[in-house]
Amino acid sequence: MEIILLETIDRLGGLGDMVNVKAGFARNYLLPQGKAKIATAENVAEIEARRAELEKHEAEMLTAAQARAEKLDGLEVSITAKSGGEGKLFGSITNANITEAVNEKGVELEKSEVRMPEGPIRTAGEYDIVVHLHAQVDATIKVTVIGEED
Repeated sequence: MEIILLETIDRLGGLGDMVNVKAGFARNYLLPQGKAKIATAENVAEIEARRAELEKHEAEMLTAAQARAEKLDGLEVSITAKSGGEGKLFGSITNANITEAVNEKGVELEKSEVRMPEGPIRTAGEYDIVVHLHAQVDATIKVTVIGEED
C-alpha cells in the first residue's frame, strides 16, 4: 500500500515521502494515528499545499524533543526490587518501572520512549538506558537497580 507520511518516522521516511508499506501497518497504525494518508492524487495535492504548515509542526516537535533530551540526558534514577543471593531479582525491571521512576523525578517520559533492546533487567546493578524521544533525538539515563534481600 502506498502512503504519504505526515511526519518523520524511524526507518521509514521523512515528512512528505511516499512509501510502500504493508497494508496492515498502514491500516492499524499509521492511518489511525494520523501519521500518514493514502497516496491518492488529491491527498498528494493537499500535502503539497500544507507542506509549510507540516514542516513547522515537525520543527516544533523536534525542538520540544531536544529540550526534553537536555533534561533527561545524564539523569540518574534508582529502583529498589526484591532479590535473592548474588543480586538476581525475583521479578524484573521493565520500561514501565523506569518510566515511573523518571516521572517521580519531575521529568515527563512515556513508556513507549524507553528502549530496552536486551529486554527487562533481571539483576541488580547500573545500566545505561536509551530514551528515544524523536526520530532524530535520543537521550541516555542511568538506572541503578538495588537488590533488596529478605
